[in-house]
Amino acid sequence: MSAVPARSDDLAALTAEVVACRKCPRLVAWRELVAEEKVARYRDEAYWGRPVPGFGDPAARILLVGLAPAAHGGNRTGRVFTGDASGDFLFVAMHAVGLANQPTGRRLDDGLAFRDAYIAATVRCAPPANKPTPDERARCQPYLERELALLAEVRVLVALGAIAWESCFRVIAAVTGDEARPRPRFGHGTEARTGGYTIVGSYHPSQQNTFTGKLTQPMLRDVLSRARVLAGIGTPGRTAS
Repeated sequence: MSAVPARSDDLAALTAEVVACRKCPRLVAWRELVAEEKVARYRDEAYWGRPVPGFGDPAARILLVGLAPAAHGGNRTGRVFTGDASGDFLFVAMHAVGLANQPTGRRLDDGLAFRDAYIAATVRCAPPANKPTPDERARCQPYLERELALLAEVRVLVALGAIAWESCFRVIAAVTGDEARPRPRFGHGTEARTGGYTIVGSYHPSQQNTFTGKLTQPMLRDVLSRARVLAGIGTPGRTAS
């Protein structure tokens, strides 16, 4: 058996463990309440209502790290960054630089696939007000540690937001024992190297940032293109469908 299928099996086992997680009572209660009450525009849909696992290419050389699933995005669809405005913005940029086979991702069976990229979240459950507590982040961190260890080809982590930036440093330190001191401050386009990995910062593709122009498509595509180069993937180009 080749290395990639073996990692795929391990990632599938980790996914099953993530989905069954009930370690954080506040998050469990919130995600399930949201899934039961829904919102009017999705009232006829069955919500996922569980932790949302990572998604992407088992042979990825780039790992994108977000904050947490959106209450009516990933918590509804069951796939990270899927079914909300942040994901819409992110997938357009990923497709433009050749990391995704299509510019949209709205549901689990929509055919979206990544090449050389994998996406995960710092916290796997939708948190109230989109603000997980430090304890909740700490309890969820081992999942990202194990993902990074399994994704043996990853060379670059793209941190989508300041919390993800800090999480990347903590996870790399846990996996490699190499702790960056002092840690560089988060900024869009900031790069740091630790533990054999390069971390690249990007503003999170939330509507708060995209509607105000704090993050534009060219800005996000520049970060993703830079990540490709740092990961040794080469010149950006669209993937085949």
